[in-house]
Amino acid sequence: MRNEDELMNYAIKQEAICRKNDSISDALFEEYGVNRGLRDMNGKGVLTGLTTISKIVSFQNVNGVQTPCDGQLWYRGYNVQNLVKCIGDNGYGFEKIAYLLLFGEAPSEEELQEFCQIMAQSRTLPTNFTRDVIMKAPTRDIMNSMTRSILTLGSYDNKLNSPDVITNSLRQCIELISVFPMLAVYAYHAYNHYENNDSMYIHRAEPQLSAAENLLMMLRPDKGYTKLEAKVLDVALILHMEHGGGNNSTFTTRVVTSSGSDTYSSIAAAMSSLKGPKHGGANIKVMEMMENIRANIKDVYDKEEVEAYLAKILAGEVFDHKGLIYGMGHAVYSLSDPRERVFKKYVEKLAVAKEREEDMLLYNTIEELAPKLIAGKRKIFKGVSPNVDFYSGFVYDMLGIPQELYTAIFAIARIVGWSAHRMEELIGMNKIIRPAYMSVMEEKN
Repeated sequence: MRNEDELMNYAIKQEAICRKNDSISDALFEEYGVNRGLRDMNGKGVLTGLTTISKIVSFQNVNGVQTPCDGQLWYRGYNVQNLVKCIGDNGYGFEKIAYLLLFGEAPSEEELQEFCQIMAQSRTLPTNFTRDVIMKAPTRDIMNSMTRSILTLGSYDNKLNSPDVITNSLRQCIELISVFPMLAVYAYHAYNHYENNDSMYIHRAEPQLSAAENLLMMLRPDKGYTKLEAKVLDVALILHMEHGGGNNSTFTTRVVTSSGSDTYSSIAAAMSSLKGPKHGGANIKVMEMMENIRANIKDVYDKEEVEAYLAKILAGEVFDHKGLIYGMGHAVYSLSDPRERVFKKYVEKLAVAKEREEDMLLYNTIEELAPKLIAGKRKIFKGVSPNVDFYSGFVYDMLGIPQELYTAIFAIARIVGWSAHRMEELIGMNKIIRPAYMSVMEEKN
């Protein structure tokens, strides 16, 4: 067997051949009317299915013309902005909205209490699982650790492939939603202990606490958190919970589910999709960009200086030279991202509590200037506005959550949506997803 260096050298040598034979020109996509990434130039996705779980609105019909509008996100017929408002500032809504997405209707108080009790009872891992699985191979890549844990949990499930597929899948989804915070936080503690030589502590989940409270409690050495901290994290989880069937990881869930594969494999596949930097890593890029901006401007109160540096980022002259202002724009939304509009109020409250008003000012300045700069430099087919990831990394930073966990927190929220789509795929579709690819291969004799 070749050693790693030999294999890498061989791959380097062969890369040019792959590039020559696997490149497909834009002209061919245009000639055959095929959209790269299943999206047209306006960002509209190719229809591949129907769903009753959520709806995204970014355009409205005005006198027969598709016109950009402020974004809307709906969960099971309810506007997310109204859902968050109804929960109020004194309560936590993760479990309530999870029930709504999973079962398709809002729970009564009795139904919610029963669901919360079931979730609390399910926040436990098999005996020695933390030691034998999570701690045995610590890694900075928390998403990989979680994916390994998800697949291994399947080995502990005595009813992995029960003939009662619907009931069994629902049970498995609820169990995974319940333990995801533990898989993420314990994986981080193992990495932090073995790789960073820091102290090890494993706090068990407490049944009376919400998902957000448990996450903060398990993460911190002293188990302490404020009500505002838990509330802001709870809102973040709700807003990241679901986003239509067309996002990459949710579509992956449905594709794998449609083949008849089990719950653990379907969710593990979704995890593998979400960890990709084009999908789940946006908030980390925003944080890296903000650190770069702070390091290269003298006065955050000087809008002209901030604007000049943003122009350099957009021109690809500084930061990562990609020419992108991260956190601006979205594949679907046009004038605004409704999640960002809901979230910003809580971000501002937390910034005051953490004495980070100056940082908040810089975010506000970029939110004001970046869309104008982007519109002036590039042809925009729809509006440019900040998305939810523009602020989520800032919130996690204020909460003292390490960057290694940012995408994992996204997963802790999004598994609810994945689970809802898995159930809908099993019940409502019952047909393997098999899209068509047109061959543009040159025949050779």
